[in-house]
Amino acid sequence: MPTKRRYVSPLREQAAAQTRAQILGSATRLFAERGYGRVTVADIAADAGVSAKAVFASAGSKGDILNEIVDTAVRSSGEERAMGEVLAARSPEAALTALARGTRAGNESMFTVHEAIHKALPSHEDGEALWERATASYRTALDATAQHLRALGHDDGQPEETSDLLWYWFGPGSWRTLIVENGWTWDRAEAFLLRTSLATLCPDT
Repeated sequence: MPTKRRYVSPLREQAAAQTRAQILGSATRLFAERGYGRVTVADIAADAGVSAKAVFASAGSKGDILNEIVDTAVRSSGEERAMGEVLAARSPEAALTALARGTRAGNESMFTVHEAIHKALPSHEDGEALWERATASYRTALDATAQHLRALGHDDGQPEETSDLLWYWFGPGSWRTLIVENGWTWDRAEAFLLRTSLATLCPDT
Protein backbone atom coordinates (compact mmCIF):
# COMPACT_ATOMS: atom_id res chain seq x y z
CA MET A 1 0.00 0.00 0.00
CA PRO A 2 1.57 3.34 -1.02
CA THR A 3 2.47 5.76 1.75
CA LYS A 4 0.40 8.91 1.80
CA ARG A 5 2.41 12.06 1.22
CA ARG A 6 2.05 14.61 3.97
CA TYR A 7 0.41 17.78 2.70
CA VAL A 8 2.28 20.95 3.55
CA SER A 9 0.26 24.14 3.50
CA PRO A 10 2.24 27.09 2.10
CA LEU A 11 0.08 29.48 4.09
CA ARG A 12 0.72 27.53 7.29
CA GLU A 13 4.45 27.50 6.61
CA GLN A 14 4.40 31.23 5.94
CA ALA A 15 2.52 31.89 9.17
CA ALA A 16 4.97 29.71 11.11
CA ALA A 17 7.94 31.57 9.61
CA GLN A 18 6.38 34.92 10.49
CA THR A 19 5.74 33.78 14.07
CA ARG A 20 9.34 32.59 14.40
CA ALA A 21 10.67 35.86 13.00
CA GLN A 22 8.46 37.81 15.41
CA ILE A 23 9.72 35.77 18.36
CA LEU A 24 13.36 36.19 17.36
CA GLY A 25 12.87 39.91 16.81
CA SER A 26 11.28 40.36 20.23
CA ALA A 27 14.00 38.30 21.91
CA THR A 28 16.77 40.25 20.19
CA ARG A 29 15.34 43.59 21.26
CA LEU A 30 14.66 42.47 24.83
CA PHE A 31 18.13 40.94 25.21
CA ALA A 32 19.65 44.18 23.88
CA GLU A 33 17.60 46.37 26.21
CA ARG A 34 17.59 44.34 29.44
CA GLY A 35 20.32 41.75 29.07
CA TYR A 36 19.97 38.03 28.44
CA GLY A 37 19.90 37.09 32.12
CA ARG A 38 16.98 39.41 32.88
CA VAL A 39 14.69 38.17 30.13
CA THR A 40 12.47 35.10 30.44
CA VAL A 41 10.69 33.05 27.82
CA ALA A 42 7.46 34.48 29.22
CA ASP A 43 8.79 37.99 28.55
CA ILE A 44 9.59 37.07 24.97
CA ALA A 45 6.18 35.48 24.48
CA ALA A 46 4.36 38.53 25.86
CA ASP A 47 6.33 40.92 23.66
CA ALA A 48 5.77 38.77 20.56
CA GLY A 49 2.07 38.34 21.34
CA VAL A 50 2.21 34.53 21.53
CA SER A 51 2.17 31.91 24.25
CA ALA A 52 5.28 30.59 25.96
CA LYS A 53 4.40 27.20 24.46
CA ALA A 54 4.51 28.77 21.00
CA VAL A 55 7.97 30.19 21.72
CA PHE A 56 9.33 26.77 22.61
CA ALA A 57 7.61 25.12 19.64
CA SER A 58 8.78 27.71 17.13
CA ALA A 59 12.21 28.84 18.36
CA GLY A 60 13.20 26.55 21.22
CA SER A 61 14.62 27.50 24.59
CA LYS A 62 16.14 30.85 25.51
CA GLY A 63 19.56 29.39 24.79
CA ASP A 64 18.40 28.18 21.37
CA ILE A 65 17.10 31.65 20.61
CA LEU A 66 20.42 33.24 21.56
CA ASN A 67 22.26 30.78 19.33
CA GLU A 68 20.00 31.77 16.44
CA ILE A 69 20.72 35.44 17.15
CA VAL A 70 24.45 34.71 16.92
CA ASP A 71 23.96 32.81 13.68
CA THR A 72 21.94 35.74 12.32
CA ALA A 73 24.77 38.12 13.18
CA VAL A 74 27.25 35.95 11.28
CA ARG A 75 24.99 35.48 8.24
CA SER A 76 23.88 39.10 7.99
CA SER A 77 27.16 40.89 8.69
CA GLY A 78 27.71 41.93 5.06
CA GLU A 79 31.26 40.67 5.43
CA GLU A 80 31.64 39.26 1.92
CA ARG A 81 30.71 42.53 0.22
CA ALA A 82 32.85 44.59 2.58
CA MET A 83 35.86 42.32 2.12
CA GLY A 84 35.37 42.37 -1.63
CA GLU A 85 35.87 46.14 -1.53
CA VAL A 86 38.86 45.88 0.80
CA LEU A 87 40.64 43.26 -1.29
CA ALA A 88 39.92 45.17 -4.49
CA ALA A 89 41.72 48.24 -3.14
CA ARG A 90 45.02 49.02 -4.81
CA SER A 91 46.61 51.04 -2.01
CA PRO A 92 46.81 50.70 1.79
CA GLU A 93 44.90 53.96 2.15
CA ALA A 94 42.05 52.73 -0.05
CA ALA A 95 41.96 49.39 1.77
CA LEU A 96 41.69 51.04 5.19
CA THR A 97 39.02 53.41 3.90
CA ALA A 98 36.99 50.45 2.63
CA LEU A 99 37.54 48.61 5.92
CA ALA A 100 36.34 51.57 7.97
CA ARG A 101 33.26 51.93 5.77
CA GLY A 102 32.50 48.21 5.73
CA THR A 103 32.90 47.56 9.46
CA ARG A 104 30.87 50.67 10.24
CA ALA A 105 28.05 49.43 7.96
CA GLY A 106 28.05 45.97 9.54
CA ASN A 107 28.10 47.22 13.12
CA GLU A 108 25.49 49.89 12.46
CA SER A 109 23.03 47.64 10.62
CA MET A 110 23.39 44.86 13.19
CA PHE A 111 23.53 47.14 16.22
CA THR A 112 20.63 45.59 18.16
CA VAL A 113 21.85 42.06 17.46
CA HIS A 114 25.35 42.94 18.63
CA GLU A 115 23.97 44.53 21.79
CA ALA A 116 21.93 41.39 22.50
CA ILE A 117 25.05 39.25 22.21
CA HIS A 118 27.25 41.66 24.18
CA LYS A 119 24.81 41.82 27.09
CA ALA A 120 24.44 38.03 27.11
CA LEU A 121 28.12 37.35 27.72
CA PRO A 122 28.27 38.01 31.51
CA SER A 123 25.37 35.68 32.33
CA HIS A 124 25.79 33.03 29.63
CA GLU A 125 27.07 29.66 30.81
CA ASP A 126 29.81 29.73 28.17
CA GLY A 127 30.14 33.36 27.19
CA GLU A 128 33.71 33.04 25.93
CA ALA A 129 32.80 30.35 23.39
CA LEU A 130 29.71 32.35 22.38
CA TRP A 131 31.83 35.43 21.69
CA GLU A 132 34.42 33.43 19.74
CA ARG A 133 31.69 31.95 17.56
CA ALA A 134 30.11 35.35 16.99
CA THR A 135 33.39 37.01 15.99
CA ALA A 136 35.41 34.24 14.32
CA SER A 137 34.67 35.31 10.75
CA TYR A 138 35.20 38.96 11.73
CA ARG A 139 38.71 38.15 12.97
CA THR A 140 39.41 36.10 9.85
CA ALA A 141 38.41 39.05 7.68
CA LEU A 142 40.78 41.36 9.54
CA ASP A 143 43.58 38.81 9.20
CA ALA A 144 42.97 38.82 5.44
CA THR A 145 43.03 42.61 5.44
CA ALA A 146 46.39 42.63 7.22
CA GLN A 147 47.81 40.26 4.60
CA HIS A 148 46.41 42.45 1.83
CA LEU A 149 47.98 45.55 3.34
CA ARG A 150 51.30 43.75 3.36
CA ALA A 151 50.89 42.81 -0.30
CA LEU A 152 50.15 46.46 -1.10
CA GLY A 153 53.40 47.60 0.43
CA HIS A 154 52.67 48.00 4.12
CA ASP A 155 55.30 45.57 5.33
CA ASP A 156 56.33 46.07 8.94
CA GLY A 157 57.33 42.41 9.20
CA GLN A 158 54.60 41.76 11.75
CA PRO A 159 51.30 40.94 10.01
CA GLU A 160 49.91 39.46 13.23
CA GLU A 161 50.46 42.78 14.98
CA THR A 162 48.76 44.61 12.12
CA SER A 163 45.80 42.24 12.43
CA ASP A 164 45.63 42.91 16.17
CA LEU A 165 45.66 46.66 15.53
CA LEU A 166 42.86 46.34 12.99
CA TRP A 167 40.81 44.47 15.59
CA TYR A 168 41.60 47.16 18.15
CA TRP A 169 40.42 49.91 15.79
CA PHE A 170 37.67 48.25 13.79
CA GLY A 171 36.45 45.36 15.97
CA PRO A 172 32.99 45.54 17.54
CA GLY A 173 34.42 46.64 20.87
CA SER A 174 35.80 49.90 19.47
CA TRP A 175 32.58 50.77 17.67
CA ARG A 176 30.58 50.07 20.83
CA THR A 177 32.92 52.12 23.03
CA LEU A 178 32.56 55.18 20.83
CA ILE A 179 28.86 54.85 19.91
CA VAL A 180 27.26 53.42 23.06
CA GLU A 181 29.56 54.42 25.89
CA ASN A 182 30.56 57.84 24.59
CA GLY A 183 27.58 58.85 22.45
CA TRP A 184 29.51 59.51 19.24
CA THR A 185 27.75 59.52 15.90
CA TRP A 186 28.60 56.77 13.42
CA ASP A 187 30.07 59.33 11.04
CA ARG A 188 32.37 60.74 13.70
CA ALA A 189 33.47 57.28 14.83
CA GLU A 190 34.23 56.15 11.27
CA ALA A 191 36.25 59.26 10.52
CA PHE A 192 38.23 58.99 13.76
CA LEU A 193 39.03 55.29 13.43
CA LEU A 194 40.08 55.72 9.82
CA ARG A 195 42.24 58.72 10.67
CA THR A 196 43.90 56.85 13.54
CA SER A 197 44.62 53.75 11.46
CA LEU A 198 46.04 55.83 8.59
CA ALA A 199 48.27 57.81 10.95
CA THR A 200 49.72 54.58 12.35
CA LEU A 201 49.96 52.35 9.29
CA CYS A 202 50.41 54.98 6.55
CA PRO A 203 52.23 57.85 8.32
CA ASP A 204 53.68 59.25 5.10
CA THR A 205 50.32 59.89 3.42
